[in-house]
Amino acid sequence: MGQALARAAQWTSAKGGSGGKLEFTKLNEDLLNSVMTWLEGFGAKYPEELKLVFKSALTWKTSLRPDKLQGGFQEKGEDVVSSQTSEKDGTPMLTLHKTGSNEYSVSVMSLEFCENVLRMAGDQKLMEVRSCLEANRDPGAKMLGDRFATVEGDDNSIYRFIEEITKEMEQLAKTEGADHKDIEEKKLQLKLQLQINRLDQQLLQESIQQITRDVRLTPAMVDGEVNILKQLSGRDEEKHVLESIDFWGDRYVFKNGCRAQPWRQLHGDICYIEAKPHDGDLIFVTANTSGYFCNSGPNNAGELNYTKQGDSYRELVTLLKEKSPKFAEMIENQEFALKAKDKDDAMAVQKIEKVDRDDDDYREKHMEKSYGREQTKDSSKEKSKTQKKTKKLEPSTRWKALGLEEYKEDDKDKDKKLATKKKQAPSRLRTKTPTDAEDSFSESSSESEEEEEAVERRSETNADLPSEYWQIQKLVKYLKGGNQTATIIALCSMRDFNLAQETCQLAIRDVGGLEVLINLLDTEEIKCKIGSLKILKEISRNIQIRRAIADLGGLQTMVKILRDMDKDLKCLAAETIANVAKFRRARRTVRQHGGIKKLVGLLDCPPLGQMTTELKKDVQVARCGAQALWSCSKSKKNKEAMRKAGAIPLLARLLKSTHEDMLIPVVGTLQECASEPSYRLAIRTEGMIEDLVKNLKSADPELQMHCASAIFKCAEEKETRDLVRQYGGLDPLVALLQMSENKELLAAATGAIWKCAISTENVKRFQDLKAIDLLVGLLNNQPEEVLVNVVGALGELAKETPNRQQIRKAGGISPLVNLLTGTNQALLVNVTKAVGQCAEEQENMIIIDRLDGVRLLWSLLKNQNPDVQASAAWAICPCIENAKDAGEMVRSFVGGLELIVSLLKSDHKEVLASVCAAIANIAKDEENLAVITDHGVVPMLARLTNTYGRISDKYGKTTQKTDDKLRRHLAEAIARCCNWGNNRVAFGREGAVAPLVRYLKSSDENVHRSTARALFQLSKHPENCITMHEAGVVQPLMKMVGSNDEELQEAAAGCIGNIRRLALANEKARYS
Repeated sequence: MGQALARAAQWTSAKGGSGGKLEFTKLNEDLLNSVMTWLEGFGAKYPEELKLVFKSALTWKTSLRPDKLQGGFQEKGEDVVSSQTSEKDGTPMLTLHKTGSNEYSVSVMSLEFCENVLRMAGDQKLMEVRSCLEANRDPGAKMLGDRFATVEGDDNSIYRFIEEITKEMEQLAKTEGADHKDIEEKKLQLKLQLQINRLDQQLLQESIQQITRDVRLTPAMVDGEVNILKQLSGRDEEKHVLESIDFWGDRYVFKNGCRAQPWRQLHGDICYIEAKPHDGDLIFVTANTSGYFCNSGPNNAGELNYTKQGDSYRELVTLLKEKSPKFAEMIENQEFALKAKDKDDAMAVQKIEKVDRDDDDYREKHMEKSYGREQTKDSSKEKSKTQKKTKKLEPSTRWKALGLEEYKEDDKDKDKKLATKKKQAPSRLRTKTPTDAEDSFSESSSESEEEEEAVERRSETNADLPSEYWQIQKLVKYLKGGNQTATIIALCSMRDFNLAQETCQLAIRDVGGLEVLINLLDTEEIKCKIGSLKILKEISRNIQIRRAIADLGGLQTMVKILRDMDKDLKCLAAETIANVAKFRRARRTVRQHGGIKKLVGLLDCPPLGQMTTELKKDVQVARCGAQALWSCSKSKKNKEAMRKAGAIPLLARLLKSTHEDMLIPVVGTLQECASEPSYRLAIRTEGMIEDLVKNLKSADPELQMHCASAIFKCAEEKETRDLVRQYGGLDPLVALLQMSENKELLAAATGAIWKCAISTENVKRFQDLKAIDLLVGLLNNQPEEVLVNVVGALGELAKETPNRQQIRKAGGISPLVNLLTGTNQALLVNVTKAVGQCAEEQENMIIIDRLDGVRLLWSLLKNQNPDVQASAAWAICPCIENAKDAGEMVRSFVGGLELIVSLLKSDHKEVLASVCAAIANIAKDEENLAVITDHGVVPMLARLTNTYGRISDKYGKTTQKTDDKLRRHLAEAIARCCNWGNNRVAFGREGAVAPLVRYLKSSDENVHRSTARALFQLSKHPENCITMHEAGVVQPLMKMVGSNDEELQEAAAGCIGNIRRLALANEKARYS
């Protein structure tokens, strides 16, 4: 463990005479978790070693208090000691010593009591492990003695210890009646040391893997690769791997070693490379901190298109091997030679001077292209000036202000600058929290929320930065060096600026003000904390600022402040957390440091009665807590943590508030959490539906939007839909459809109407409210998120015959058909359902056919999304049933029949069921039946009859249970297909008969009906009758003859009759 702490762990520098602390990094967090897991499981595996008494106690500052010690402890002055003591000297095995006001340290003498401390620490056990390791850098030496201390180089202590034990055992063997107790203790010590060494190796291995994964490209690495490839490049295809390779663009190098422009460095770009292989065109490559990838190259104006093309690669050679077979072949066979270097120093200097002059000419031409200098007179003057003297470009003063000034490598001091450049550290911020493979250049783009990529925007004009920028930087200097009074004055002066302006926000960050503001939060002065938090709250609305706050460990400090007694401080801390926790890493940091539980605790305010000054502060604290939880609730794990912390009843109580500024974050949190089933159940059972419906009538559009969104998510359950209707929520939802200007509110309201319309009782109320006319009016000129919900609602309403007619009268058929040409998958699923429902009416079908809607539905069968395929196939069924000349219409689609038969190869149950239903309708036409038979529909249907097989659902999961919907439509398709040629014989030959008999065991009468029809058709062939009889078909069919369903009766009786006639014929043939 000592080796891992010394070599792998990341420590802060020692300050004030105290040792360094473990930094808050992902590497350290993994190390601490591994140690904690090892210790918690140690006792079960090694009970004897667990009780071994240490040579000296492990002592550290602890969060334990005397009231947390349970059983076997007694007071001894101000200390609390364990009743169990060491057998050698009577030292207590655990001592809790008071070191100051409400501060304690703990000393333990065995791993057993270390384990007890972790158990008593509860959710603070990770902090206990951290404190223990910080106070005991080499725990093995204290546990087992100095002979096992961590040393550099080879450690032979274990081998010497084994030799010592062996010698003592030999001596005791010669002595009769000798005491073996010391030998047994040394054996335990040896075993424990071996286990500690094994843990050390495990921690070092995990650290190496973590560090290896986090390696990122640096400018030095890129320069090295490009320079090597330059030496291997030339025009000789037999000797050189590339024709040429060089950096693209301006030849300026910034102080951090990057060649890309500063605004591109924020995306992680280091430089741009152009490579010319022998067997292809120019390849333009972006060297990014995440790897190498191809870009789109320069356009006609000479400006680079930075769009990424293809995958990223860790090495430039790997990318070039993918793009150039010739390059790959030469690299693999090593058929290349280095360029010969000129040994003449004078010639080398001449070459450098020539290259510099060429670079200047190239740079000037590039600048002319970039700035669009098209005036020939001016350009000729520029050229004449360049011929007389070499032009030296100077960077803009705005980049100098930010410490990003660029420089040109001069001939004289080029080597010196290269040497110093290697020593420079490009990092600008010291990261205290896990960064998830993020660095100072770029941010992770894997976020699913609103902050996928932070783009630093700077003014593109040549104007200098405003005076506020420099004034704020002066104030930050006062913050750094002033006393308490100067600090407060500087904070107040800083607040006088417009901190909502981006220039002011970035001025604070660029001069190191964020570090100062965050450090002020650790002081004991309330006024400094409040002033710092007020500024952080304002500037944390900036994407880059909040990421910098997270990197600097500001969230951990703010979470600690939530326990402060000062209510103003808690409010400001919660509001700042709400701003910062807009991206995934920040939300995770809040959860991991216990912030969720503390934020939930802020919601517990007294009952809202007469508003006294103190109660107003409590309400404000609860509002800020709800606001922070709203930001944190975008994480699934945070939602679960909130639920376990008891947030639901507190939110339910706050939902009854009359203050809209309180209601908006509360309802926002609820609608965010309503995506989880446990929250939906709680919202319904805690009586929150009534409050949500009541707030739908609020005058605040934002509150209305969040309430409607919460109902949208909760209305998945029928009980919730009924409650919305009972509390009168349908009327305000329909009224919100008139708010067509507010798209977010419209999307939420239409979504709630869609889900509520699933219940038939609600549909009747929507009819009375004329909701269909309003919904049809929203089918045009609306964003896709609104259209998805509008069409979904119309699809549910169209299940009723009067509503289908009303959609036609309102002119809704044409816009619905037009939406079939879209690309949004969710919209296509809903549109196909709505068109399918409308096609149930003959008059609607005439309009759909005239608008070429059936062809559009058929074309959607080619969509890659199985949900769209299934929905389109279901919609085709009523179209075929209600079209005037359905057979001819289907045949007019070129390749349509072959396409729908090919979908029987799908692995998705819903697709198979819908396609079988469509085939059953297609097979009503004899000519179409002949065509699909030629396309192999019979063997495909036969293979599907065994629905006990592994069939994937739409999410790719497999299930062994039968699917009655698929059985029903599959049997119906088989019954229809038996009416052509020898299809009955073919079904029997393909083994489809016996599995169909098993379908009769289903509890669904629809399956019985379609299966009886299929069996009746198949029983017209003698061989199939024999197979059915052997499979035991007679007994279930006899029961179905007595069914109340006439079609089922007739099919069952017909099948039994065919079997009986065959049996009679056999009897007659036998005796004749």
